[in-house]
Amino acid sequence: MRILIIEDNCDLASNMFDFLEARGHIPDAAGDGITGLHLAMVNQYDAVVLDLMLPGMDGITLCRKLREEGGKTTPILMITGRDSLDDKIAGLEAGADDYLIKPAELREVELRLRVLHRRSGEYIQKQKTMVVEDLSLDPFTCSVRRGDKTIDLPPISYRILEMLMARSPHVVNRDDIQHIVWGEGRPDSDSLRAHMHLLRDLIDKPFQQKLLHTLRGFGYQLASQDMHSKYHGANLS
Repeated sequence: MRILIIEDNCDLASNMFDFLEARGHIPDAAGDGITGLHLAMVNQYDAVVLDLMLPGMDGITLCRKLREEGGKTTPILMITGRDSLDDKIAGLEAGADDYLIKPAELREVELRLRVLHRRSGEYIQKQKTMVVEDLSLDPFTCSVRRGDKTIDLPPISYRILEMLMARSPHVVNRDDIQHIVWGEGRPDSDSLRAHMHLLRDLIDKPFQQKLLHTLRGFGYQLASQDMHSKYHGANLS
């Protein structure tokens, strides 16, 4: 993979650069946000490693500009020492695909990058478009719509939604989601919550009927309110 590392800590950036290069990847590096944004805009990368706190331009602003102004869909792994759920949600809402807390093992960084790269290139063929109420997902075009509105999802959020729709109206437990989406590179405890928060904001919040339900101690369910109540009463009471 060709990977851009945007990190102002010289030692960390150098260690990551050397590790990824030794693993057969082609890394580039930028020590500030403005240089990082320029490189990400003019070059084609398979993935970007992005620090949150950067001189010149912070990671959130960079990420948003790359997505909204540059139209880039390059997978972005945000790495930072800020570990609150709000920070993770802010990063995901800005366009990051995954979030890793410092200090991060370099092997896990590479694993997360491989997963993001693989997910971004997947072309999953199914017999037909999946539909739950007015929400639809077309696996051939990787497009998501609710009613007449098109919804843009980052790769991990798309994969989670695809899994929930495929199993609807059944409840999908957290371990199943984490295993399918992240494999052996399990995220920290808040990462899935952050992705579910983002998913709920995009597919539920603007609409009157809520489809995404959290069943504490069990997992998540994508279903109409009537089906949710029926299923909950029959199986979880």
